[in-house]
Formats: sequence, C-alpha cells, structure tokens
Amino acid sequence: MSSPLAQRMRPTSLDNYVGQRGVVEVLGRFIQSGLLPSMILWGPPGVGKTTLANIVANAVDCEFFTLSAVNSGVKDVREVLERAKNARFLSGGRAPVLFIDEIHRFNKSQQDSLLGAVEQGTVVLIGATTENPSFEVIRPLLSRCNVYTLSSLSSDDLLQLLDRAIGEDKFLKERKVIVKQTDALLAFSNGDARKLLNIIDTLSSTTAAEIVIDDAAVGEALQRNIAQYDKDGEQHYDTISAFIKSVRGSDPDAAIYYLARMLAGGEEPRYIARRLLILAAEDIGLANPNALLLANATFEAVHNLGMPEGRIPLAECTIYLARSAKSNRAYTAINEAMSFVEKDGYRPVPLHLRNAPTELMKREGYGDGYLYPHNYPNSQVEQQYMPDGLEQVKFVKE
Repeated sequence: MSSPLAQRMRPTSLDNYVGQRGVVEVLGRFIQSGLLPSMILWGPPGVGKTTLANIVANAVDCEFFTLSAVNSGVKDVREVLERAKNARFLSGGRAPVLFIDEIHRFNKSQQDSLLGAVEQGTVVLIGATTENPSFEVIRPLLSRCNVYTLSSLSSDDLLQLLDRAIGEDKFLKERKVIVKQTDALLAFSNGDARKLLNIIDTLSSTTAAEIVIDDAAVGEALQRNIAQYDKDGEQHYDTISAFIKSVRGSDPDAAIYYLARMLAGGEEPRYIARRLLILAAEDIGLANPNALLLANATFEAVHNLGMPEGRIPLAECTIYLARSAKSNRAYTAINEAMSFVEKDGYRPVPLHLRNAPTELMKREGYGDGYLYPHNYPNSQVEQQYMPDGLEQVKFVKE
C-alpha cells in the first residue's frame, strides 16, 4: 500500500513549497547565511509547519530531532536533549534542530527544561503551534525564539497544489484525473493543504476507473469518510456532549471511552478539566461536595502536568464523578432565584438585617431587632430573612 498523497507530495525544498511567501523568504535568507535561529511557527493545521521545519533542517545539513508535545513528558525532553548534545559534539559544533509539534501542549516545567539548551545553543528549537504563543509559551522561552505567523492557504495556493498532485504524483499520473469543479473541494479544504490532498486521496480510492473531481463527487466521498474527530467541528460537540451525559448518567465505562476519544483526537486537556469542574458543581453538587474539590485539583494537576501524564488525573476524576451520587439542587436553586430576581426586581432588604456602621443609620432603625443566632439553642432562631412579601417563597428544594 502506498503512503498517503499528503506524504508523497510533501515538498523537500523551499522552491517547491506552496504558500507563506513572506516566511519562506525570511527562512531562505537564514539558510543562505547558515545561521538558523530558534523559532515558533504559529498557524492553523495543514499550512506546512512541520514541512518547513524539515526543509530548514535538511537545507543547513544538521541532525533533526522531533518530539510531539501530545505524548512526550519531561523525561522524553531530557533524553532527546542529551542525544542532541552528543550529535552536536560529533558534528563539530553545529547545533541540531529540535522540532516540537504542538508545543503549546507542553506545561511550564516541560518548557522550562528547554531553556538551557536553547540559550546555550545545544539545539535550534523549532516549535509548531496552532495557539497564540503569547499565551501558551512561557515568556523566557518565547523571548529566545523568533515567531513566524503562517496563514491558511489561499484558493490559488490550493489549486496550485491540486495541479502539482495531478501532474507530479506517480500514482495519479497513472490514472486519468478529470477536474470539472473545484468549489466544494476548496470549501471543504478550508485553507488546509493536508485536507485537500486527503480529499483527492479519498476520491482516488473510491473508483478504479478515471477520477472525476466535481462538487457532487467531493460531497459524496466526504459523506462516506467523515473525520474521526474534529475539535473545531460537530464531532467535538457531539463527543463532549456524550461525555458529560455519560458522567451525569453514572456510566463510568462510557465516560472513559469518550474521554479516550477526545484525548486521542487532540482535544485540549484543560478544556476537558473545565467541563469536569462544571459537572461537579452542576450535577453532583450537594450530594457530594468533595467532588468539586477533586475536580478543581484535577484542573490544577492537568495544568501543571501537561500531557501525556495529565490523562491520569482526568481519568480518575471522570470515574469518581461518574460513580458519585448526583444532585442538581444548588444548580436549580440559583437558576430559579436569578430568574425570579430578573422578573421581580430588587425589593428592600428588611431593616433588621441591614448593617448600621453610623449613628444616623442606627437612628433610622438599621439593624434594630436583629436576633443573633448564636445566642440561641443550636445557633438557630426564627426571624424574617426574605424581603417583605416573599416570606413564603422557596428556591431550595428539600
């Protein structure tokens, strides 16, 4: 079986790289000078961040190491830095390139472990991120890197890729490819080169005869080949909904299954941790107040650990919440009270409940007649707390 078209069409030099003209010009000057700085490549998926890193490393003829922040821990970082240090020694001092995909997923301690190597020139760091590095990359590391912004590919860029694939790929050249319409192809690609080439791959696999590219064929092919998980699309919302309802419904196996799907699909772990916090407050609430404490600790743990270790506290919290007793009494009470206040307005607070910090307020009767509960048995005493006219209104269900 041949490799995917996106892999077969991956450019090996800046000359056949499509798009990002400004960034390509800058990197070309670095390659000519032989002096490569550490950098962060920031842009949406499928615009060529990984490809650029490979091209640059090959062009300056240095060792190339790669890590994925999704499944690498501090230990992995230290191991690859040690290998890079040895490679630099053997190459006579030329620093190897360390490419870290999705560097925004590294937590502070993981990013801290890179500082010394970058500062001392042990490695040239190239980080790729889809998130704003100003928020996701620690300041000391960011200050040691140039940041280059990559944009979604234009329609002209995508059409150039289509023409190149048809004219240069050895497998497509053996097939007859007829391009009738490209509107759907461009729309579904949405500026993502990988999506465009994957769609063409899908079309080529659905027929043994000629390959016809038109709007109908693209739509039909995509219906048969729905993406497993799109964290910005419908699958994202469907999966998180199923996850929440499985926890609420006390099914830990289904909850863990959907958690695994989200993590495997690249969902942001802190987003999942926030949803668990909401679940603990909304669906478990007063039935088990410790659930909120655990969910908050989970959020902190995920933030501090990063991935892949963060999956463990996420799993622990998911199972705990799914197995816990449930109550939405507090959630219902605050919703009903806020709805009531919105309609009823702001009635005066009873005088005996008001504070009286000045003599004038005391003369006006503020605080007069207030019964201090701790002066009574069990620290309880009957008195009016609700505003006048609302004495019988109840929001908290027994």
